[in-house]
Amino acid sequence: MTFPNWTKDAVFYQIFPDRFCRSAKYKAVGKFVDWDSLPTRENMFGGNLAGISEKLEYIASLGVNAIYLCPIFKSNSNHRYHTVDYFEIDPVLGTLKDFDKLVKKAHKLGLRVILDGVFNHCSRGFFQFNSLMELGKNSPYVDWFHVHGWPLHAYSGKPNYDCWWGYPALPKFNTDNPDVRDYLFSVGEYWMKRGIDGWRLDVPNEIDDDSFWQEFRRRIKAINPEAYIVGEIWDEPSRWLQGDQFDGVMNYPLRKAVLAYLFDEKSIALAEFARRLQDAFPDGRFGVPMNLLGSHDTIRLASLPCSNLQRVKLALALLFFLPGAPCIYYGEEIGMLGGKDPDNRRAFPWDKFPEMQKAPVYDYLKGLIALRNKERVLRDGSLKIAYSSGRLEIVRTLGKKKLTLAVSPATPDPTFEIK
Repeated sequence: MTFPNWTKDAVFYQIFPDRFCRSAKYKAVGKFVDWDSLPTRENMFGGNLAGISEKLEYIASLGVNAIYLCPIFKSNSNHRYHTVDYFEIDPVLGTLKDFDKLVKKAHKLGLRVILDGVFNHCSRGFFQFNSLMELGKNSPYVDWFHVHGWPLHAYSGKPNYDCWWGYPALPKFNTDNPDVRDYLFSVGEYWMKRGIDGWRLDVPNEIDDDSFWQEFRRRIKAINPEAYIVGEIWDEPSRWLQGDQFDGVMNYPLRKAVLAYLFDEKSIALAEFARRLQDAFPDGRFGVPMNLLGSHDTIRLASLPCSNLQRVKLALALLFFLPGAPCIYYGEEIGMLGGKDPDNRRAFPWDKFPEMQKAPVYDYLKGLIALRNKERVLRDGSLKIAYSSGRLEIVRTLGKKKLTLAVSPATPDPTFEIK
């Protein structure tokens, strides 16, 4: 089994579509909040695919070469993890033509595109589940879900069907049903044939079935052997990285280690940090992890306890020094603020961008991306993590080339150097 070689060279930029950019070139029917509003769990800002397309040159100018889009399929939620139709672009975002233009332009600029696949659960508006709500046990799709009683308690009372974390708006698929499996596999195939470069899989561990993801991989790789399949796994991922399911996972153990050392008010010692880093990058692990410090599910770096410029710079240096594909959450390059979900999903402040672009983190991050793109040792080199005498060294080596990130504890902030 192999993984796509391009992922070792990838730097991802994650976009939350409703909040990235709203272009006047596409007019969605409906009313949306002002772009500078604070996000809630329900409000819609009206960001669209045309807006993302207009900003692709900006994204490429950062030095990144891949984008990861949070869900874009038809949905009645601003985050679109409540899928209504997996074969339609959400009409707030645009049209299928807009999507094709986005992918074509991205590829022309050297940007690969991966989509968010939510295959564990759908929404109450999903046609097959809606059929159960209308027809009850007489629905031809009665076996597509896990129903424990009739009538369905879809809007009141405790749900009497399996749903994600008990939320009635998110009914869980019965992936033991061959029809359900074929439907979900066909979704993966359809968008691959439209030119995407892979899938980020939402809560794939909740489809607790190796054969499901093995078949998913076979079908996706049959269309594009270089497709990247990355799973949202928060815990120890070895089960999923045997070469027959995922090409990598979102490296949350790395993020947890960095936060525990740099941003937790009860900071762990540098020696413990070194140990946790080693655990996040064990020898011989298959594939290429997607390394991240922030996402649509986490507090933004600039809003974490103990956050300051020095600590943010060190966190970013670690992100780009370690093996795998770094992923930047939109707005990290300008130090955007954002607390717990949904506050971490604020709209990108394009009207203030010229001012925010002057923030020290902007040029610093661009410099790290440029360094990684220039130095193959940071992409293909071996890794050594060493701690001694109160000093941590992360050493990347490729042939005679060696780069070291050295970290030393200090009061009030750790110091570091790249050599």
